[in-house]
Amino acid sequence: MSMTKVANSYIGRPMERVEDLRMVRGRGTYVADVNRPNQLYAVVLRSSVAHGIIRSIDVSAALALDGVHRVLTANDFGAEVPVIPLRLQPLPQLEPFHQPVVASGKVRYVGEPVAVVIADSAAIAEDALERIVVDIDPLPAIANRQQAEAMDAVLFEQHQSNVAITWTAFRGDADDAFETADYVRRDRFKIQRHAAMFMEPRGFVADWDAAAGKLTVWGAAKTAWYNRRVLAAALGLALEAVDLIEVDVGGGFGSRGEFYPEDYLIPAAAKIVGRPVKWLEDRREHMMSANHARDIECDVEFAMSKEGRFIGLRGQIWADIGAYVRTNGSVGPRNVAQYMSGPYAIEHIDLKSSMLTTNKTPSGTYRGPGRFETDFIRERMIDLAARDLNIDRVELRRRNLVADAQMPYPLASITPYDSSTELDSGDYHAVFDRCLKEFAWADKKHLSGKLIDGYYHGLAVGSFIEGGAAGPKEEVRLVLEIGGGLTAYLGSSSVGQGLETIMAQIAADATEIAYDRITVRHGSTTDVKDGYGAYHSRSTVMGGSAILLAAEKLKLLIRQTAAARFGCSLEQVTIDGETVRHEAKHLAFADLVETPLEVEAEFLNKKYTWAYGTQAAHVAVDPGTGHVKVLDYMSVEDVGRMINPLTLHGQAIGSIVQGLGGTFLEHLVYDDEGQLLTGSFADYLMPTASDFPNIRSITLELKPCPNNPLGAKGAGEGGLIPVGGIMANAVADALSHLDVQPMELPLSPPRIWQMVQDAEGRIRAKS
Repeated sequence: MSMTKVANSYIGRPMERVEDLRMVRGRGTYVADVNRPNQLYAVVLRSSVAHGIIRSIDVSAALALDGVHRVLTANDFGAEVPVIPLRLQPLPQLEPFHQPVVASGKVRYVGEPVAVVIADSAAIAEDALERIVVDIDPLPAIANRQQAEAMDAVLFEQHQSNVAITWTAFRGDADDAFETADYVRRDRFKIQRHAAMFMEPRGFVADWDAAAGKLTVWGAAKTAWYNRRVLAAALGLALEAVDLIEVDVGGGFGSRGEFYPEDYLIPAAAKIVGRPVKWLEDRREHMMSANHARDIECDVEFAMSKEGRFIGLRGQIWADIGAYVRTNGSVGPRNVAQYMSGPYAIEHIDLKSSMLTTNKTPSGTYRGPGRFETDFIRERMIDLAARDLNIDRVELRRRNLVADAQMPYPLASITPYDSSTELDSGDYHAVFDRCLKEFAWADKKHLSGKLIDGYYHGLAVGSFIEGGAAGPKEEVRLVLEIGGGLTAYLGSSSVGQGLETIMAQIAADATEIAYDRITVRHGSTTDVKDGYGAYHSRSTVMGGSAILLAAEKLKLLIRQTAAARFGCSLEQVTIDGETVRHEAKHLAFADLVETPLEVEAEFLNKKYTWAYGTQAAHVAVDPGTGHVKVLDYMSVEDVGRMINPLTLHGQAIGSIVQGLGGTFLEHLVYDDEGQLLTGSFADYLMPTASDFPNIRSITLELKPCPNNPLGAKGAGEGGLIPVGGIMANAVADALSHLDVQPMELPLSPPRIWQMVQDAEGRIRAKS
């Protein structure tokens, strides 16, 4: 009986993550696990004043403590203190707002680094902090938009304004559209400041080898190659003299891995003291020093025709970005404006988004940056318009979704960092209807506003788009090892998304080498010449596509090597699994390779991918306490092509839970003096497994992406994006008898309870 060979088909299989085995056995290597011989420890002294002029820093008492080696301040880092450049959307007008790596002359937020203590142990260094005397003349703190606009003080005197920049998203002629519209509604919205809270905080171990002129830093994540370039330039070193080594991390979510002050301070300290230096952030430090996110207010108008067709969006957005514009701080404010139309056909847009500097921790990206915020605004406006016009909210959305025939569909353009993009492909209506069917909307809609056992029930539905696969490129190196195994070295980074598993699946199919003979290395600057890392849901699309290109190169090199061994032409050699053949001759890869065969390839692409989906929710609200039960949550998303359904399902569910945490619980609160009031998990509430138990997710492969050879679309953030708007609409539906309309997040029990009290008061006043 003849057997037909079946090529590898790992893509599309729900394979368990290879990373998990070492993690659950406690064999992961986190930065806390990295130690070097003769190692010292660093602790950072941070400003306790939100805004002020530094008059003096007296470190003499700290230096007198036994075990303290150095106390470093701005004067120790050169005539000019290095600043942190922008990684994304760098513009000359934003340069005055770049953050110095350590405060020099002025402090602008509580938590800003002022000094670094280097000691024999972290405990000694902590004790030394208490002995440092910092004399700061306080200045008025700018703690909110009103103070920023009133100019009670200015963070950057040479700029003479607390507005760093204003983005403008534009399409069509919004003014004309609003003049001719049958219906216009104007509303104000607010989304609170919250941030990524990964499992273990950040840290670094830096080792300077003076004899070799080599600096090695452990603790890299997300964008190692970019951070390497910034660090080398700041230290005056050649690029080749610096290596950043990736370690295991418990999630990144957009915040971990950007270039922070500590990315410079710890390597610089190691170079100054001539010994390895280790720094580990504690949770309180994380809350006051790692990038915050969200924190926007807006005043937006929505225009429609009497038939219920969306016509236009215009308005003003204010984004509180904190004290500096750091690395990717423009992304969220820009996205709020550019992507407010979402998956709907809206031809006329004029939205301005101003970035306000305040005396708070600087902001950056956090899973779904700007998209979570803008979906809250848009989906609330759609439900409010549906109520005003007496149009079914489901039908109103269905009527305005971008149609398959309209693809590719252009979104608003943005300036001053000019950018345009378009939705690449999709059947938005099919996904919308699938979500309603799976959720059983028709069977549940009678529950809207019903009081059952003391809880008012509400439903909501909303659609979203998820941009991914930021370019411009990604690099990979494939090595066929002696023995026939394959090692894939990637410029992509692992931040908990199952990178090793997914890339091994792609490499196995592309090379026809068995999955269990493939090793994936990633994220360290020693692996490939250049890399771009993990952000914007890019790793699978960009890194995976690079593997496909490298695999073709490797197979050609294998055939060339075999042709030389067989003494025949290249055209006479074929590859059959892990064997090369020429007529009756054959060699296994393990016997072919006497020295490793190595190829490199890069995938270049500047077009985003656009996954898309619809979510629906059923909640029950207790009017007496303001507590919201999430009884059912359904998500359906089309990602073009799934590499691993199992890991993708985990991404979707985890993302939704993160969105629910940001909707109901998480809030970084400041007082009027710029003091952070939520400095621990006792004050900053996080979701637990029992909070949101019934979440369902379905992922589809309806419309492969036309912009990459995998056909995949980035899908690491979509689950979170529409959650705030859907939950607010569901609460409004539940409390419709009181006309409660949530226009601000978080939807905490006290806030909902107060809205109920206010509504009941209005009703009593009218009666």
